[in-house]
Amino acid sequence: MTASKENQTARRRAPGMSPEQRREMIIQTAIPLIAEYGAAVTTAKIARAAGIGEGTIFRVFADKDELLQACVAKALSPEHAVRELDAIDVSQPLPDRLAEAAEALQAHLARMGAILGALGHRGGKHPGSVRGAGRDESTTRIRAALAELLEPDRASLRRPPEQIAALFFGLLFTQPRTEDEPDLTARELADVFLHGALSGDSA
Repeated sequence: MTASKENQTARRRAPGMSPEQRREMIIQTAIPLIAEYGAAVTTAKIARAAGIGEGTIFRVFADKDELLQACVAKALSPEHAVRELDAIDVSQPLPDRLAEAAEALQAHLARMGAILGALGHRGGKHPGSVRGAGRDESTTRIRAALAELLEPDRASLRRPPEQIAALFFGLLFTQPRTEDEPDLTARELADVFLHGALSGDSA
């Protein structure tokens, strides 16, 4: 058998993607392009980046709007952040646990902000409802995962772990960002949250 025939046989025998796998691959390829180009990104550009024909996109998505909505839903999904929070070693001291949590959640918020910021109000026919529902679910699951991280220190906390988790997550959302000052690091965020604004000597 010639090399070309062997290659053709290998291609025929290679398992194809399921529609769900194909959708996921396209979404993962589209997200960074949407963050860069916003709603102006074309399906042709996404197809080239994914190494597929443009028609393949429309075999798993009804239209570009549906693809954009799927990317928004993916950006809002808490799955990756929750997995990272669940993987944090709860035997560590609380400041270390919170610093790791802050780092994971800062990355999650950056991904979410990049997509929503790039799309603005053009992310689909009903962007408000998608964002609202997605954010509510995401916030609930992330707070629950944070509360689990705080549970070993329940006796030392001023409020229940669930309430402390909500406050900590809120701090990440409301951290002031100015052009002349860098954002707080994950460790600094955890330290300010646990010990307040005063330095050790002042306290």
